[in-house]
Amino acid sequence: MYHFIGIKGAGMSSLANIMNDLGYEVKGSDIEKHFFTEIGLNERNIKITVYDKSNIYEGLTIIKGASITDDNVELMEAKRLNLEIITYEEMVGRLTTKFKTICVSGCHGKTTTTAMLSITLPSTNYLIGDGTGFAKKENTYFALESCEYKRHFLNYTPYYLIVTNIDLDHVDYFKDIDDIIDAYNTLANKAVKKVVMYGDDPYTRKMKLDKEPITYGLSDNNDVIAKNIEYNANGIKFDVYINDTMFGKFDLPLYGEHQLLDSLSVITVCYLEGMDSNTIQSNLSKFKGAKRRFSEVVVNDSIIIDDYAHHPNEIKATMEAVKQKYPNKNIVAIFQPHTFTRTEEFASDIAKYLNMGDCAYVLDIHPAREKQEDYPNVTSNIIIDKLNNGYHLNITDAEILREHKGSVYVFMSPNDLSILENELKELL
Repeated sequence: MYHFIGIKGAGMSSLANIMNDLGYEVKGSDIEKHFFTEIGLNERNIKITVYDKSNIYEGLTIIKGASITDDNVELMEAKRLNLEIITYEEMVGRLTTKFKTICVSGCHGKTTTTAMLSITLPSTNYLIGDGTGFAKKENTYFALESCEYKRHFLNYTPYYLIVTNIDLDHVDYFKDIDDIIDAYNTLANKAVKKVVMYGDDPYTRKMKLDKEPITYGLSDNNDVIAKNIEYNANGIKFDVYINDTMFGKFDLPLYGEHQLLDSLSVITVCYLEGMDSNTIQSNLSKFKGAKRRFSEVVVNDSIIIDDYAHHPNEIKATMEAVKQKYPNKNIVAIFQPHTFTRTEEFASDIAKYLNMGDCAYVLDIHPAREKQEDYPNVTSNIIIDKLNNGYHLNITDAEILREHKGSVYVFMSPNDLSILENELKELL
């Protein structure tokens, strides 16, 4: 029996779903608060309890989530009983050796790209960082969202590696951009079959690879190129050329250049595995998005979009996608910064891209693994002060947002803002 400490985490819940599907006995614990990641766990009748020492007993193997600290009561009891304790990334690493694993890495776009792969490449198990996981023992492939934080992805054995981009992030761990490039470089040189990387990114081009990669992008110096691109309110049309030869025409329900590029990486892997363009088009056209990635709800004449964006480049990509799909709508951005270090590092760029909307509201910083007392001068005001039309917002202030009815509301944060979103839906 495997017991997951922190089972409601996005990756942990996905992993629990997969291990259940593969025939392992699984249970887990977490805090009492409801998370959207519970859906798949409940569908599989996986038992979820609140953290308690009594949940831990002889015979269990412990899977420990990345957010679990040494003072967790269950972890302390597991150590007292001398149980086997495996980290999330170590357990995922074991699974990567059992299938042809496609590690999807990158500072942005991992979740969406992995979700696209899961519906496009047949016979694929998948672990997506939106709480979604699925597996069959007889499947050939394993599409895996692979996070660079603390070099966790170096536990994995990629058959293919996709690198969607490299950017400065997780500044509480990585020293600088060169440190991040080094982490990606190490993973890339573990790839058995091929590295598929975004070739228009200056940092991916700085990797020193043992094998020649295949690159994708929009510029002519790539192996796989999207040309004749048309953006419209229904999606994106484009042609794909591979090694200067027309591969196929695509018409997909995607929004923003970032989703076009994500799809291009998926098309590349599918091409390398021998799929024809018509089949790829047919499968990929069914893509409905990943959870909490540009998730939309229409309420009368208002649109509410929920998105995981928290890095400035992700905010930019989301805002561009909104403008593509709703060119004639007023845009209201609602943002909760994530971690004090990221907010301090990127405040100016965050404000710059929030200013792409008509107005913006910023909540207090979600601390995640950090503490306010360590960053006394870092608050959401360092973003708000740089906004053209920006205001502070509390999680209970949905009434203020109702003043903008008829607009597109864009909620952005890795943290769950559903309390605010749901109250706004009722008010509208």
